Amino acid sequence: MPQKKNIGLFFGTFNPIHVGHLVIANYMAQLHGVSQIWFVVSPLNPLKNKASILPDYHRLRLVNEAIFENTRLQASDIEFQLPQPSYTIDTLTYLEEKYPDVDFMIIMGEDNLRTLPKWKNYKAILQNYSILVYPRVHTDYDKNHKSGTEILDEIYTHPNVKLCSKVPVMTISASFIRQQIQEGKDVRYLLTPPVKKYIEEMHFYEK
Repeated sequence: MPQKKNIGLFFGTFNPIHVGHLVIANYMAQLHGVSQIWFVVSPLNPLKNKASILPDYHRLRLVNEAIFENTRLQASDIEFQLPQPSYTIDTLTYLEEKYPDVDFMIIMGEDNLRTLPKWKNYKAILQNYSILVYPRVHTDYDKNHKSGTEILDEIYTHPNVKLCSKVPVMTISASFIRQQIQEGKDVRYLLTPPVKKYIEEMHFYEK
């Protein structure tokens, strides 16, 4: 029986995708046993429409522009096809049925790991999927000390949770990039050239 591929799912709005996202994904793609990383672009909730969030297809296009020719990275619009609002457990269930030859893992920042108990069916996620966690600047969890709650202690010490401490920590945020563009600042080193070109051509985030 052929061995299943391991694919990491990197969920986000990617509004826009920037070099910080790419550094994290590229690092994760080179971990032992990881075949690919999929950028799962989260759809815009019609009940929470925000002028600063680009339509789904534009954010998907930006991801494709960013990862062009990198076969280890892939853009995914899978959540565009699912009922809204999107819940990670529902997306995972759908993917398991659609790709039975793949083992899916979840990539998330440590700040998101702390909110896992608030997720729909979080125990099923924790029990059935590997979670690759990258550090965030504003988290202060010390694995040698108690987090203060039994639930968080259980999550941080769960065998399916892997804290990837060597991932480069980057303070770049999409909101900062949007603000810089709106103020007419130069963001050439925060975005890949194709992403920057598309944003400029479409005049995104300028107002």
